[in-house]
Amino acid sequence: MRKGEIDFITLGCSKNLVDAERVMRQLEAAGWKCVHDPAEPKGEICVINTCGFIGDAKEESINMILQMAERKKKGKLRKLIVMGCLSERYRAELEAELPEVDAYYGKFDFENLTLSLPTREGTNNTSNDAICCKSYERHLTTPKHYAYLKISEGCNRMCSYCAIPLITGRHTSRPKEEILDEVRWLVSQGVKEVNVIAQDLSSYGLDLNKGQSDEGQRTKVHLLPELIDEMAQIEGVEWIRLHYAYPTDFPQDLLDVMFKHNNVCKYLDIALQHCTDHMLGLMRRHITRAEQDALIRTIREKVPGICIRTTLMVGHPGETEEDFEELKEWVREMRFDRMGAFAYSDEEGTYANKHYKDDIPQEVKEARLAELMAIQQEISGELMQAKTGTTERVIIDRKEGDYYIGRTQYDSPEVDCEVILSTKGQSTKYKVGEFYDVKITRAEEFDLYGELKTEN
Repeated sequence: MRKGEIDFITLGCSKNLVDAERVMRQLEAAGWKCVHDPAEPKGEICVINTCGFIGDAKEESINMILQMAERKKKGKLRKLIVMGCLSERYRAELEAELPEVDAYYGKFDFENLTLSLPTREGTNNTSNDAICCKSYERHLTTPKHYAYLKISEGCNRMCSYCAIPLITGRHTSRPKEEILDEVRWLVSQGVKEVNVIAQDLSSYGLDLNKGQSDEGQRTKVHLLPELIDEMAQIEGVEWIRLHYAYPTDFPQDLLDVMFKHNNVCKYLDIALQHCTDHMLGLMRRHITRAEQDALIRTIREKVPGICIRTTLMVGHPGETEEDFEELKEWVREMRFDRMGAFAYSDEEGTYANKHYKDDIPQEVKEARLAELMAIQQEISGELMQAKTGTTERVIIDRKEGDYYIGRTQYDSPEVDCEVILSTKGQSTKYKVGEFYDVKITRAEEFDLYGELKTEN
């Protein structure tokens, strides 16, 4: 057990990761050493940042708490702290069932964790109240050249299946200037690629700036295009990538910004969930298939060559065989560049949990999921093969053995395709965090292979 050391274990999404990074920075200012996702925990304190989105995520969080509680029983851990989504929603139940945890913090009081631990001797601060770092400063756990940037918290959409609004509350945007200050700070830390994230990117700014029409009526004013436009003009920002847009009320002026700036990646992560009017209605998505299809066409027309990543759901209550067959045909028609899918999970407190019966057998859900992903694998293979012979700008993420692993602007870290570059027989020495023009020599369903482009 290492005194003065805190192990952070982050489960779930990149939004959770940002929260953990903020707490780690504050604790380091108070004299603690913080280690993120250690291969072997050795600190005297362990902080688990939990996820509570769906059943599998909750189970993973509980198992990790139990695992660390066992270490504490054996005297290998002095204090165990839990924060994040699971404890935001189930704090009372967790406190009753897992009393071996010393303290629980949720999504909105996690910074109090810093105040609960004493400032260590030898620091310039006399108390945790005097911690001097800016609110947006973080201990970056990602490779130095990229980071995640959370611009808002919460969601007002209330889709039938989703527990996120129950955990995070209503959508709240961060002030634009604060976000831009954070981007400047990230650049000063060596970050070149900013991955913009939110539960609902499309709603950014609606709560900050409500305009008036000529008739005096209140009208929605989207600030996301303005934010991204200004962000793109900050010196040192090489790539900006946008995650988790919502199709209803999508801010279409954003497409003009994407087309205008070369450093705004031609990439959009927009969860569509389904395609039939029947299922979109049951899911409470407030959009029709015709409107959704029109949006996709507009995105592709206004930003030629854009990579659209989406997420779909199978097995939601009420999904018929006809709905699923139409979904399959739609996926074949749309030919999404990147697609993920998951089976419906019945989450307590959601609209679906209260009003629908989870009557589709688990084996049917899993079979539909496998069938849908098989279709996407074939599409992905065809789209990737079309990249052979092209030249792409690639950023190098890491080195593995004799290979360097990088990504194009069309690929988000950890979830999308990668570009694999061999060093065998080459004098080229790549550097992690640098950009290179790479000629794609061959392709697989989810990976590209390439070599440094040479001048003829």
